[in-house]
This record gives sequence, C-alpha cells and structure tokens, in this order.
Amino acid sequence: MSAPAMGTTRTAHSDASHKKKKGPGALATAYLVIYNVVMTAGWLVIAVGLVRAYLARGSYHGLYYSIEKPLKFFQTGALLEILHCAAGIVPSSVVLTGFQVLSRVFLTWAVTHSVQEVQSEDSVLLFVAAWTITEIIRYSFYTFSLLNHLPYLIKWARYTFFIVLYPMGVTGELLTIYAALPVVQKTGLYSITLPNKYNFSFDYHTFLILTMISYIPLFPQLYFHMLRQRKKVLGHVEEYSKVE
Repeated sequence: MSAPAMGTTRTAHSDASHKKKKGPGALATAYLVIYNVVMTAGWLVIAVGLVRAYLARGSYHGLYYSIEKPLKFFQTGALLEILHCAAGIVPSSVVLTGFQVLSRVFLTWAVTHSVQEVQSEDSVLLFVAAWTITEIIRYSFYTFSLLNHLPYLIKWARYTFFIVLYPMGVTGELLTIYAALPVVQKTGLYSITLPNKYNFSFDYHTFLILTMISYIPLFPQLYFHMLRQRKKVLGHVEEYSKVE
C-alpha cells in the first residue's frame, strides 16, 4: 500500500511543480538546446584532447598545452550563462551563477594564462580534469532536461560525481594560485603602485591570497548546498527503491 501512495504523492507534486514553473519559450528553448549541445561537444573535445595527449606522451605532465585553446574558448563561453540568468530564460541566481563562472574564468585567464610558470604544474591538470568531467555531465544534463528526456544515469551522475570532483577541482585551483604567488610577487604582475595620477594602488599578490582565503567560507556552503540538492533530487528515488 505504501508504494502506490508514494507514487501518487510524487505525481501530484510533480504536476503542481509544472504548474508553478514556467519554462522558457520555444525560441529560447531551441537556443538553449543548441548552446548546451555546443558546450557539451566542446568539453568532449577537451576530454579527447587530454586522453590523446596522454597516450602520445605516455605522461600526464604538461597536458595543459594540448588543450589550452579549447579550454580558454569554452570556459569563456560560459559567461553567456550569466546573461541567460539575467534575461530570465534560465531560472537560476545571477549572483551564484556569476560567482561560479567568473571564478573559473578568472583562474583560466588571470592566473593560468597570465602566469605561464604554473602551466606545467600538476595542479592545473587536476582542476582541468575535474572541470572537464563536471561540464560534460552538466551540459548533457541541461540538454536532455530541455528536451524532456533526461536519462536517470545522467541525472544520477549530475548529483553524485560532484562529491569527488568538487573537492578535486578546488584543490587544483588553490594549488595553482599558490604556485603563482612567488612569480606574481617577483614580477609585480597586475599590481599598481603609488604614486600615480589616480592616487590608487593595487597589489595582485595580496588579492590572490585573499582569493584563496575566500575559499574557506565559500567552499563548504556550496558543497553542502549540492549535498542537500542531491538528497532532494535523488533521495525520494532511493527511498522508493528500498520500499519496492
């Protein structure tokens, strides 16, 4: 008796949710499908590039150079997601999306691209690998969701792989920023010293240190938010399976 009741409740809840949520129009949906398909393909290109370079070299050292251009292109392309939120065609927070996207774009251009000495660091491969797997799953999830044909495997992967990939990516990001610190301090990269006509100073070295410190309060919040989302999205399915 309990299983049918749960199914009925879930169906009613789903119907209510569809009534409350209004999706994007046909034109916006078509655009989003194309965007997500292109982004999925782009990150697949990066994944294939990494594998091919590894097989050719027989080593994971310096693999960044084999995927540098597509990584910059497709990670920068994620900036459009902020516009999607601002335009209202995607029901996500502009602030949260902006923070996540800009932090990656910052690491791609203002750290890894600007400080060439870190490009051969293993930490770069660590976050690139985490990003690549995450984005292939994420954009696939969005694509199939927009087409109303979401395979459970992709849904499960979306709310499960982050458990390992998120800490892996954050570790790579922090180690890369840390590796860049001596170079930035020595060269004065992006720093502005006094005196100058604007009477303004900026120390990029200190800024990077503060960026690293900001991970301390932000990472746990985002991580546990995803864990709650996982329980919300997959929890009832797992409970239902146990009942069956």
